[in-house]
Amino acid sequence: MSEAITSGIFFFEKGDSDNKQILGGKGAGLAKMTQLGLPVPSGFTITTRECTIYFEDNKRLSEDLLRDIRKAMTILENKTRRGFGDPKNPLLVSVRSGSAVSMPGMMDTVLNVGLNDKTVQGLIDQTGDSRFAYDAYRRFIQLFGKVVLRVNDEKFPKMFDEKMATAEDLKATVEKFKEICQNETGEPFPDDPYDQLNRAVAAVFESWNTKRCVDYRREFKIGPDIANGTAVNVVTMVFGNMGSDSGTGVVFTRDPGTGEKTLYGEYLLNAQGEDVVAGIRTPSPVHEMEKELSGTYSELLGLTEKLEKYYKYPQDVEFTIERGKLYLLQTRNAKMNAVARVRVMVDMAKEGLITKEEALIKVTPDTLEQMLHRRIDPTVQVDAKAKGLGASPGAASGKAIFDADTAEERKKAGEKVILVREETRPEDVHGFFASQGILTSRGGKTSHAAVVARGIGKPCVAGAAEIKIDMVNRQFSVGNVVVKEEDFITIDGTTGEVFLGEVPTVEPEPTPEMADILKWADEVRRLGVRANADTPENAKLARSLGAEGVGLCRTERMFNATDRLPIMVSMILADSEDERRIYLDKLTPVQKQDFKEILTAMEGYPVTIRLLDAPLHEFLPNIEELVEEVRNLKESGAPDSEIREKERVLSKARALAEVNPMLGHRGVRVGVTHPEIYESQLKAICEASAELVKEGVNAKPQIMIPQLALKQELVNIQDLFKKVRGEVEEKEGVKLDIKFGTMIEVVRACVTADEIAEIAEFFSFGTNDLTQATFSFSREDAENKFLPFYEERGIIDQNPFQTIDKNGVAELMQIGITKGRSTRKDLEVGICGEHGGDPVSIEICHNIGLTYVSCSPYRIPIAKLAAAQSNLKTTKIPV
Repeated sequence: MSEAITSGIFFFEKGDSDNKQILGGKGAGLAKMTQLGLPVPSGFTITTRECTIYFEDNKRLSEDLLRDIRKAMTILENKTRRGFGDPKNPLLVSVRSGSAVSMPGMMDTVLNVGLNDKTVQGLIDQTGDSRFAYDAYRRFIQLFGKVVLRVNDEKFPKMFDEKMATAEDLKATVEKFKEICQNETGEPFPDDPYDQLNRAVAAVFESWNTKRCVDYRREFKIGPDIANGTAVNVVTMVFGNMGSDSGTGVVFTRDPGTGEKTLYGEYLLNAQGEDVVAGIRTPSPVHEMEKELSGTYSELLGLTEKLEKYYKYPQDVEFTIERGKLYLLQTRNAKMNAVARVRVMVDMAKEGLITKEEALIKVTPDTLEQMLHRRIDPTVQVDAKAKGLGASPGAASGKAIFDADTAEERKKAGEKVILVREETRPEDVHGFFASQGILTSRGGKTSHAAVVARGIGKPCVAGAAEIKIDMVNRQFSVGNVVVKEEDFITIDGTTGEVFLGEVPTVEPEPTPEMADILKWADEVRRLGVRANADTPENAKLARSLGAEGVGLCRTERMFNATDRLPIMVSMILADSEDERRIYLDKLTPVQKQDFKEILTAMEGYPVTIRLLDAPLHEFLPNIEELVEEVRNLKESGAPDSEIREKERVLSKARALAEVNPMLGHRGVRVGVTHPEIYESQLKAICEASAELVKEGVNAKPQIMIPQLALKQELVNIQDLFKKVRGEVEEKEGVKLDIKFGTMIEVVRACVTADEIAEIAEFFSFGTNDLTQATFSFSREDAENKFLPFYEERGIIDQNPFQTIDKNGVAELMQIGITKGRSTRKDLEVGICGEHGGDPVSIEICHNIGLTYVSCSPYRIPIAKLAAAQSNLKTTKIPV
């Protein structure tokens, strides 16, 4: 058990360093570093429970907490041999946030708490440096004013060149800043140290519910079960701005951009921490510190290596050097881009720091998704207009927008934007989420913009100093070129280049480390992974990405090609079966060729071909458009024959129109009422298979019937299939091995699956339609009208069309699997559609016993990893 002054405050020496839920990530890290004997300033953590109590008690610090803070400060005074508020030997502290989950820059920090007109003199006496003391004082007033008093940061003018300012300049600035605070708040700036401290603690608690923090939690689905409030860390101040032997910096134990095993980061001499992360001054690469402070650099190398070995993950470490003495202020798991994260996990496994299974768990499916970001097309000849630091990889184009609120508005309007700022602030985070990418003219690779962009997988170019931003006229210039708001630009977050206009991009290529991860995933996973592929090109792409077959080939998409759609329309307009067969006979050869190519591309793997599912009216023009065309033809005096033909199409469209087409005449119902349509498709599949048998191709076709509700529907189509197969076998002199199965996407099919399995050799859940049927939701209407509202209000945890509904849809699936396998023990059961590439849905599919999932080609790596992680969670494989 941890020891504490109370249940609400723990000193770093006594806190449970494994309990991030109570101490927050920062507090747990400070506790662990202290307990490992690393150089950490003395301090204590106010737990996340106190944050919860603060909000429950109408945003008021309890009397118990105020009393305990005083007790803790007395102990801290004894530890440091200084006095909080002592005018001769003052103790100053920082007040820092820290939740269970790292949210860089989202919450607030206040430095130099305890300074006033008396203690600043004590600081001068301690250090012999009045310039330093007044610099610390003016920083405190500005930060306290912004964070605690809510004074707009822009109210504090830049009154001097910081490098040239004298002590008197800084002292005058202190008075000016206090005057600004009083004018804005109507009250004198607080000079009582405990008043400052208590208000700073409350302000850090308050930052948990700022818009930027709420937006961040919503974006990353950080619910109260993951992180509930922020802890507050009260830490003895150490100063990096005490001269040339002092400094501050941020380092990563491995390069967060490439994953290379090298110390990576930036530092500033004679500066405080916010100077680095805010991008106010341009820092130097950390390797240059070896020349200026070689002993400290060597110590830093050793300490960071120790931290990485302990945490078994690259660390992001903040440090300060006070007159040659190194202090570690924070350690946390580093936020890296996807390429770096995968390389690091593979390297660490090969180095023996972690196991392959641990590497698989630590590489999230989202990481692989980010690796599939686009890049600038290397064949395009285009010159960059500016160059900054490649802070987060990927290429993106969009309209230049100069503030986060406008970016958010444009995103809602369906526009693609690039957020352009001098430097970003935590309150800009909603603009990050709304943008394709971020461009800043100031700051380094560890600036706020860089860290957040890497964390959310958005391209970012930081520190593009050539760009001069004019916020008044909402434009930026590079030399003589002016880019106005809404002009298109393109950024390359890998190279740091900025281009005018929309530059073509290309798909990325998997890295060797990604191949290693997927190889390890294949060794662990139980679920198969197939692809949704409707064309030969998609089938070839899917196989190159590791697909183990095609789980869904949508045949209706084959009819939409420009050379085929007119034939399909003519078939629909036909007045008799004989006339329909004339047009179907024209479509059979082109379908057969498609099937041959897809089956060849997937040789040795199953290809599940779904017969026509879409309602016939979907192939015809929109009724309103047809009405308009008829009117225009009449008004323009078009020939009667042309008008009659258009009116014929309109009449057929009206006849086929349905009140609720998703529950109407589609799928197997069309096959039953118009068997010639399904017969044509079955003939194309059987003939393609027969030709491939003769050519020696190991094709494995599977025929799948959509929208089945009744066993007898399947019997009806099976009879047709057997007839066609027999005819082709007799004609071609071959024996065909073609599986016959069905989609399960109707609720009745789930609960009568035992009957259906008497006929079907395999099932594939169509969870898009099954979700619609289960909820009585029309997907398009629901997602446009009320599902976002439901999510925001907590009525549902997540969109059921993105992630399988565990308590409803998954239960129906489980019923279908259990009943189906009670009849046919070796029944193959898969899933196709949107859910097949969603990691959470894949875990559900693993748990209920599916055979495979099927997803779009570019999600195959994601599905493989998610399948492996699902198996690791449910087996005793050591992690």
